[in-house]
Amino acid sequence: MMNSLYVHIPFCIKKCLYCDFNSNSDLNLQDAYVEALIKEIRSLDYDEFNTIFVGGGTPTILNLKNMEKLLKELMKFNSKEFTFEANPGTITGDKIKLLKEFGVNRISMGLQAWQDRLLKKLGRVHDLNDFLFSYDLIRKEQFNNVNIDLMFAIPEQSVEDWIETVDNVLKIKPEHISCYSLIIEEGTPFYKMEMEGELKVVDESDERQMYYYSVSKLNSNGLNQYEISNFSMNGYECKHNITYWKNKEYIGVGSGAHSYENGFRYFNIRKTDGYIKAMANGSAVEERIKITKNDEISEYMFLGLRMIEGINKKDFEERFNLKVEDIFQKEIIKLERQNLIINDKSSIKLTPKGIDLSNQVFLHFLME
Repeated sequence: MMNSLYVHIPFCIKKCLYCDFNSNSDLNLQDAYVEALIKEIRSLDYDEFNTIFVGGGTPTILNLKNMEKLLKELMKFNSKEFTFEANPGTITGDKIKLLKEFGVNRISMGLQAWQDRLLKKLGRVHDLNDFLFSYDLIRKEQFNNVNIDLMFAIPEQSVEDWIETVDNVLKIKPEHISCYSLIIEEGTPFYKMEMEGELKVVDESDERQMYYYSVSKLNSNGLNQYEISNFSMNGYECKHNITYWKNKEYIGVGSGAHSYENGFRYFNIRKTDGYIKAMANGSAVEERIKITKNDEISEYMFLGLRMIEGINKKDFEERFNLKVEDIFQKEIIKLERQNLIINDKSSIKLTPKGIDLSNQVFLHFLME
């Protein structure tokens, strides 16, 4: 059984100012897109997936007819964890009922910030009331596994704003919270604004303070940090994302989706209309890259170190027929001396200082 399936829905009401994800606001394409997506799903050689994640874009922007068509296809895979991203402002009672009826058992919601002025700054289409209304609908439909995405280091966000966001989200008791620092990506409106000096970015010391507050507050309220940016109640870790962090194989369908299968990475056409046309001709894959053993080892290390439990040495040895020390002995000694990693008999993991400097740590495990 292939572990995980990612399903991409590219449509959005409008693109957020920080977003570099593959998204599209032309909803006239949704009928043709869902048909193409179903064709790709039916072409898969798998009867079951342990996890399914429907992401975007904004999956809940689909109309009821298209949502039902897609869910009917995905329900056949009998997934233990079936996540659907749901954005405030696009959620209705009928859509939530449909998700429940077709086996979705985990909802991931993008709130980002508690303050309407910051949501406006990000270019989000919802306000706090939209979020609370949507969250209430989800809980009324008896969904008991809900993630809320939060973002810190938003332009003009103060440490006090972030504390207010975290504290208020804790009060509504989600089972899972993701806290990501805003990264200003090239090609986004935010990037252009920063280049032109129109964006007041949060300074680094405030950003670190926000992160430390998240870790301390969430851990002390029963949401344990299990990955650099992710926190959950016991048993509610996102199994789908753990597939990625443990560098296991997965399938991705939809425009711009990618797969990791049999030692190759496959990349689908990014443009929505291009994807639809390609699927009419049988396949949307536009690129295939062979992953070398060195690539695989490097990815295993820097993805695995994102998890708080770190790298399992026995698992590494079984996968690569080598001990991790056979390859990275010098790097491990150096990072240990710098108090960036803990190296014990069974694992290698980041220290709190190592988490802070994680990108620098990961560079030590890049192989030529």
